[in-house]
Order: sequence, then structure tokens, then C-alpha cells
Amino acid sequence: AVQLGLMYIFFYHAFLFLSVPEVLLFTIFTPLYVAILNDALFKRFTPFYLLCALIATAGAAIIRFDGVTDNYWFGFAIVQGANLSFALGQVGYKKLTSTFTAQVPYHNVFAWFYLGALVVALPAFFLFGNPSQLPQNTEQWGVLLWLGIVASGLGYYFWNQGALAVSGGTLAIMNNALIPAGLVVNLLLWQKDTDFSRLLLGGAIIAIALWMSHQHAKKQKQL
Repeated sequence: AVQLGLMYIFFYHAFLFLSVPEVLLFTIFTPLYVAILNDALFKRFTPFYLLCALIATAGAAIIRFDGVTDNYWFGFAIVQGANLSFALGQVGYKKLTSTFTAQVPYHNVFAWFYLGALVVALPAFFLFGNPSQLPQNTEQWGVLLWLGIVASGLGYYFWNQGALAVSGGTLAIMNNALIPAGLVVNLLLWQKDTDFSRLLLGGAIIAIALWMSHQHAKKQKQL
């Protein structure tokens, strides 16, 4: 309900106040929320992971920053609501599974994830949706089904399973590693113009942050 339902309500409403580049730019702060919430829920303080998240945020800013328009603060706040919802969902799932006293198949547990999303999505459709904007042909329905079943359905399942296998710092950084990965896919599929110097520099900084987090996690396991 939070990670998927509430997050998308915030995210889509942000486009009413911001341009697409601005919305994408303001998502780069998600790693900071993941690092902070992870420490809060697990009742610890790991400043090194927060540092790694800050480095990843800087790398993403290099890739994404193209300036902003005037009077964008309200839109910025809406995007941060989306970022917080997504971060809380990831870390909350990680915390929840750590409390299980018996092994439960994750695909069974995750059925509740989709039910939570549905509980939010249905009322949201009646509150904010426009039936006249529903898909009008097979291609449009195909895209919608792809987004719902594959991109969101399978995508979020694999993402959250991955969250269980990595440290809080690595999870935080991977939220911004999606940015260069998405640009590469965009370039390969649609040959969109890309600033390669910024992509390489920002991607390298994010990779360094990821390496630092991984090395720290390895040392912690050896202690």
C-alpha cells in the first residue's frame, strides 16, 4: 500500500507541478531516505552507509541536473513524499521478513504486497482517474499490461527480494544506480540523445559508492 500505491499517487501528481526532468532529478534523494530509515527501523546508526548514499546522490545529480523552473518547491515536496514511500516500503519489507520465526515462501508473503497496492489503487482511480483516458487499442492495453504485470509486478518482487540479500547501504545506492541503467536502456532501444561525459562520470561515482558499501559490508561480516 505504501511502497507501490501511495508512492505512485505522489509520483504521478508531481507531474502537475514539475517538468519530467525535474521529477526525475528530485528522485535522486531516495538513497538518503533508505539509509536513514534502515538505521531507524533496525535501531542502529551507520554513518558510513549514509556517506555512501550521499556520494550516490551526488553521482545521480551529475547525470540528471538540467536546472529547475521557478516555484518548484511544492512539486519538490510531492516527489519527496514518493521517495519516502518507496524507501519505507523497501526497508519495511526488509525489517518485516527479519521478524519471521518460521521460513515462509517469499512469493506467498508477497501476495499481500499486491493486495496492499490494490487497496490503494482502486480508491485512487475513482478519486483521480479519468475513464476517458483508458487505453483505446490493443497496443495501448499491451503497454499497460506490461507496466502492471512485468515492470511493476515482477519488477518490484525481484527488487524487494534483492533488498533482503544486500546491506542497507547497498540497497540505498542501488536506488540511484537505476538512473544510469535506465539511460543506457533508453539509448539502446530508442537512440535518445545522451550526454556521455555526464553519464560516465555520474555512473562512475555511483559505482564507487557501491564498491565502498560492499567493502564495508564484507568487513562487518568478518568481525
